[in-house]
Amino acid sequence: MPPGPETTADAADGDTVGRPGGPSSRSPRPPGPPARPDARENAAGRPRAADEQPEAGDAAKAPVPPAPADGPDASDAHPDAVSAAGDTASRPGGPTRLTRLVRLARREARRSALAAVAGLALTASFPPYDLWPLSFVAVAALALLTRGRTARQGAWTGFAFALPFFFFLLRWLHVVGYDAVFGLSVIEALFIALLGAGLAVISRLPGWPLWGACLWVAQEWARDRTPFGGFPWGRLAFANTGSPFTPLAALGGAPLVTFAVALTGGLLACAVVAAWRLRGAAGGLDDGRGLRAALPAVEAAALAAAVVLAGYAVPVPTKAADTVDIAIVQGNVQNPGMNFLGRPMMILNNHVDATLALAKDIKAGRVKKPDLVIWPENSSDLDPFQYAEAYDRIEEAVRAVGVPVLVGALVDHPGKPGYVDNQGIVWDPVKGPGASYTKQHPVPFGEYVPFRQQLSKVITRLQRVPRDFYPGDHTGVLKIGPARLGDVICFEVAYDEIVHDTVMAGARALVVQTNNATYGRTGQPEQQLAMSRLRAVEHGRAVVTAATSGISAVVAPDGKVLHRSAEFTRDVISTSIPLRDEITVADRAGAAPEWALAMVGLLSCAAAIMIGRRGRPDEKGQQ
Repeated sequence: MPPGPETTADAADGDTVGRPGGPSSRSPRPPGPPARPDARENAAGRPRAADEQPEAGDAAKAPVPPAPADGPDASDAHPDAVSAAGDTASRPGGPTRLTRLVRLARREARRSALAAVAGLALTASFPPYDLWPLSFVAVAALALLTRGRTARQGAWTGFAFALPFFFFLLRWLHVVGYDAVFGLSVIEALFIALLGAGLAVISRLPGWPLWGACLWVAQEWARDRTPFGGFPWGRLAFANTGSPFTPLAALGGAPLVTFAVALTGGLLACAVVAAWRLRGAAGGLDDGRGLRAALPAVEAAALAAAVVLAGYAVPVPTKAADTVDIAIVQGNVQNPGMNFLGRPMMILNNHVDATLALAKDIKAGRVKKPDLVIWPENSSDLDPFQYAEAYDRIEEAVRAVGVPVLVGALVDHPGKPGYVDNQGIVWDPVKGPGASYTKQHPVPFGEYVPFRQQLSKVITRLQRVPRDFYPGDHTGVLKIGPARLGDVICFEVAYDEIVHDTVMAGARALVVQTNNATYGRTGQPEQQLAMSRLRAVEHGRAVVTAATSGISAVVAPDGKVLHRSAEFTRDVISTSIPLRDEITVADRAGAAPEWALAMVGLLSCAAAIMIGRRGRPDEKGQQ
């Protein structure tokens, strides 16, 4: 507990000892009205509110030293407000936790509003807007808004930043319900709240932009893995799949891109802080002292520019050992949204008909015969091993085109009754169905329901997921015709480990089978395509996206989109893609850069906390 009124009075009496005519330290204190327990006196003798900055003469009386005032609104960083609130909470009749939270919200209203604007700016850096420079501007804003704050204030600011960011980034979930958008946004925002607390703590350390960038990686590391296997949407790297930062993915994957973006933002914030200090520089910029004072701002800005341009120095090899001719079939769906399936067999018939049309074009010489054909996820809306009509239609299309077809289908799990496998199946025109890949990372609440028995009683919409998908246990490397391709199904492209393991298992190119019909025209297909672009650079592989309703696309190993379809149209993309065996530095390093950067960020927080405790005054207000 900070010293009470009596301790403060004792300190005041101690100040007069040794002065001519001053009262003895042993003389009794004159009677007077009791001092308010939640107030302190300033140098003028008037009561000072709990959130008022101490004056020059108050330094010896203040129980907690003021936080460093390095940037704009630095006066708000004084921790007395939080200390006072914490003191009264322990007294009988003190404010409740809810009351303290309301007071914090009111006190932080302006800062919270600025944080929300910065969060919206970060949303605009992602597809479909693609204003990537706003990604590091938003990071800089969050760094400034949390600088010099307490951990609690930083957490509040981080939450205010993250909630609108995730709400508008994930607004495509409104087809399920806006309650789903809000609920997922709150869960994801809690991770950024912890980031905000960490940024506030490390802001007092030298080199804080570096430690802050490591904390951004640590936050994404945690969010990518928990809860229920994590949800990586909204990583800074996914906003920079066509920016100068993108080539860095070939060295350290998505985590290194995030680190570079966050470091740029932190350095930009450092330049703003240094420039703010110039306001008090004597002589402005007219003498040597002013120029020396301006150097930190110039250095920070120059370092930020260097980090932005560093990606141009990273080679992105695209030379291929050989190529393969492919055709991507986008059969389209009957309706967008939750009811995209339409009547049974309709989606399958769409893809069969499009493939039959392709076979006619090949026979007529209008199109070169491909080496293989790729259908999207859920291209067969019925289990072909349970429904003979579905099996026969697939056989008809495959035999007509005369080459192997990668078919997406939901198949009953052979050993787990009641479970479903989301598979990519290699269907040969002679041998029929052969090797397959089962999706390893089903989507919680979309493809399986955690705690189904309990939650289904409360959330009736979960009953629309009648059966749980069973996760696969191996990578998706498949021999399709003359090519060895790595199959990745839908949201799996967002997870570093799944794609990395597929490439390291021998995939010479990547195929993303996806069904975006539920989220068509919402921005989600563009966001997922951006992930494919980053994976292409990260692993030096061509990435083929096959979607039921769009966006189907072909991405070169350098991240350039060579072909793409429109949404909700039937389309066939015929092209040639490179097959590469060379692996990148990021492939060799694996998850090591992410773990290292995240650990440095956490250790910097621990160091800042230890230094803060070591420098905290004792009970008498003395160091």
